[in-house]
Amino acid sequence: MSDQPTELQIERQHEPARLRIYIGAAPGVGKTYHMLSDAHLLKQQGVDIVIGLIESHGRAETEAQIRDLEIIPLQSIGYRTVKLKEMDLEAILARRPNTVVVDELAHTNVPGSKNRKRYEDVIELLDASINVMTAVNIQHLETLNDAVARSANTTIRETVPDSVLKRADEVVNVDVTVDELRTRLKQGKIYAAEKVEQSLANFFRKGNLNMLRELALRTTAETVGSQAAQYRRIQGLEQAPMPEKVMVCLSTRTGTERLIRVGSRIAGRLATNWYAVYVVRPDEDKGHGNPEAFERLQEFQRMARDLGAQNITLHDKNVADALIRFAQQENISHVVFGQSARSRWDILLRGSVLNRFLAEVRDVTVQVVPMQKPVRKN
Repeated sequence: MSDQPTELQIERQHEPARLRIYIGAAPGVGKTYHMLSDAHLLKQQGVDIVIGLIESHGRAETEAQIRDLEIIPLQSIGYRTVKLKEMDLEAILARRPNTVVVDELAHTNVPGSKNRKRYEDVIELLDASINVMTAVNIQHLETLNDAVARSANTTIRETVPDSVLKRADEVVNVDVTVDELRTRLKQGKIYAAEKVEQSLANFFRKGNLNMLRELALRTTAETVGSQAAQYRRIQGLEQAPMPEKVMVCLSTRTGTERLIRVGSRIAGRLATNWYAVYVVRPDEDKGHGNPEAFERLQEFQRMARDLGAQNITLHDKNVADALIRFAQQENISHVVFGQSARSRWDILLRGSVLNRFLAEVRDVTVQVVPMQKPVRKN
């Protein structure tokens, strides 16, 4: 018998791994429970599926759903004076299952782990041709960070780039009514009893949950709609329109992250690529005169890259000239500027980049974003 792989085997080897993301409006909607239920259905169909990591948060119903699913043991990582448990990425890669269940997509790994974030672990598993089922709450989506901060009066510090959601082959919205979710909280099915009253008055108040639920439903619909439109274009079922292009004008000012999130959301709605553009003037010296500003710029560029942007650095003594030239050369259709911190008198005397841009670039949608700092957690 020949040891050479058959055509069917070769085709399977090159088939890309699939990513399924379960999205919910808030903790307690049942994302992990549904994910485990679907994992059992796959196992019954003969799929080689394992659990890489499950966070039950002490919920008995969720723990009972694990049943006979194979669990890859967690690894212990030393951090300061303690040992902490993390998903064992290398053990999963060595085991090479068809599919792995990985909970809490937005989790930040313990320092010393191979990757900084769990979503980076998931991407590595996908690149190794292992299908992944994972779960995340809508407030952890990076571009929704500001909306959640305003509504919930808190900052969500663990986020997932929207590009991970775009990579998903399936997005499942696990939805329950606001009243049902608050009832679960009161019954102690989400948090311990001592946290219930505070949660009801803050994150789990009706107004905030309604907003989060709407975001979850809308984001799922946008993702499914984008995938359907892409399929129709690939199949030649419709003529692809001329692609629109988005440009975000970066600065070193605190609050620039808001511009990046807005740009990413616009690009996501348009299903297009986008640019994060920074102009370096001759008098800049790579941050030696202002190292804090230079570090902020590097962080903003890393964030933009994680959200799917192409970072562009232009060199010109005149910022407006550089931005205008780039927008015209690339046929940019949408531009995001930060609101100027300068006084109106100063702008009248010296002019502004925004005014110059509006005067010289036609047929462009411009959005000006306030540069307030995000809300801090008390």
